[in-house]
Amino acid sequence: MNVLHVASEVAPFSKTGGLGDVLAALPRALAQQGASRVTVVSARYGSINPQQHGLARRLKKLSVPVGAQTFEVGLYEGRLPGPGPQVTVYLIDHPLFSERPGVYGPPDNPGEGYADNPLRFALLSQAAICLAKELVPRPDVIHAHDWQAGLAVYYAQQAEWDTPPATVFTVHNLMFQGLFPLSEAQGLGVRPELLTPDGIEFYGQASFIKAGLQLADRLTTVSPRYAQEICTPEFGYGLDGVMQARRGRLTGILNGVDYDRWSPWLDGSLPVRFGRPPAELETLSEDAFAAELVGKARCKAELQRELSLPVRPKTPLLLTISRLTDQKGIDLLISWLESELHSRSEFQFALLGQGQPAFEQRLRMLAERHPTRIALRLTFDEGLAHRMEAGGDFFVMPSRFEPCGLNQIYSMRYGTIPIVRSVGGLFDTVVDFDARSRSGTGFTFQPFETAALGNAIRRALAAYHSDEPSMLALQKRAMRADFGWSTSARAYLNVYRQAQSGK
Repeated sequence: MNVLHVASEVAPFSKTGGLGDVLAALPRALAQQGASRVTVVSARYGSINPQQHGLARRLKKLSVPVGAQTFEVGLYEGRLPGPGPQVTVYLIDHPLFSERPGVYGPPDNPGEGYADNPLRFALLSQAAICLAKELVPRPDVIHAHDWQAGLAVYYAQQAEWDTPPATVFTVHNLMFQGLFPLSEAQGLGVRPELLTPDGIEFYGQASFIKAGLQLADRLTTVSPRYAQEICTPEFGYGLDGVMQARRGRLTGILNGVDYDRWSPWLDGSLPVRFGRPPAELETLSEDAFAAELVGKARCKAELQRELSLPVRPKTPLLLTISRLTDQKGIDLLISWLESELHSRSEFQFALLGQGQPAFEQRLRMLAERHPTRIALRLTFDEGLAHRMEAGGDFFVMPSRFEPCGLNQIYSMRYGTIPIVRSVGGLFDTVVDFDARSRSGTGFTFQPFETAALGNAIRRALAAYHSDEPSMLALQKRAMRADFGWSTSARAYLNVYRQAQSGK
């Protein structure tokens, strides 16, 4: 089976969030699971240095019709790094991408998207289809990701093929819908009959994500629970009716984790490595497992020093690594911190991330008032993220909604226990702790309330301080949890077969 992915990001070439990570890992996993040829098509943004990534420029340009215009685009060809079968990457080269410093908007204000984003991502989508028609063999499946590639499904169905490819569309986050004036969509070659509520019209605008949702042969999203949630008004962002209508063609598949990058016994970012593969951990006695965590204790001490926190091995260190947005429940977290820092509860808290200025300001004020208890790094630092996962005791993730989430999975592999709101992928990956039944991999709560978050954290701290055997067993279960890509890749291959057969 030949599969071509279309996406606005693919790490390590471009990444603003989890989408880039998925496109770095899923195609390789598909190839390892037997897909005969896997290709990724994305854009060559201004931040991408072709020489640094070993990209070769193809001499022949590609003519790409978008509405009444025809664009001549260049192509850079390379490979996804990593072991296993090769995955080819093509990056579309045009000034609309290469002469912009950011992926979606200016780097100093990425939330303010470029005004011509409809044209930019229509060009990416159509270029991917034009390229697909030139490939030998041609793809059996075109797999488009998120709103930026929504029109790829439409363009694929409008193109002339000897044997049309099946189309699959993945929703990574339904909140981002690619909304633009209807007139712009018509200028991009979308037929007028599709600019209706039964097509891609959405409350007077054109929705690129709705194009993918309405037209693809099969739909997926990034966790089983989120697939259920987006069919409801609470999580559907106005598209729940569309999701309900297409529910029979929707599959929730958890994102996997690249454990070659996120395993504490392999991680070169850490001051000291620790732990073992899950199969080896299973056979260890309690004492032997505790010995494995000596390295984690050293990582904690080094992290406290790096963050200018007092080195206190017995004080629980809570972490958050996140974009500072409403989606991530940062308001709930700040509310809990503001109330709890006045209590006698003993803990330290460290946060890595950046986002909404109001959240950053409130966090700065807390850190200034409590410098021995709170450490902030209002940026993103990949190496520090690894060291925090290794050195923390608990990872706090109180999301309003969470399509999949990855940090809770990273945390478990590093023996850092997640405290999460049980929604979306967090529901699918974290099992609530129960000392009596010796089960669970973290601490969960459901109501989006400060009191509910506080209760989950209190349960975690109580176990930390008073039940060391149960905590060790909890860490062992968490470190043994397996969310690798192989299972997810097999599920995607099954969806591709369903798309091909029309089921």
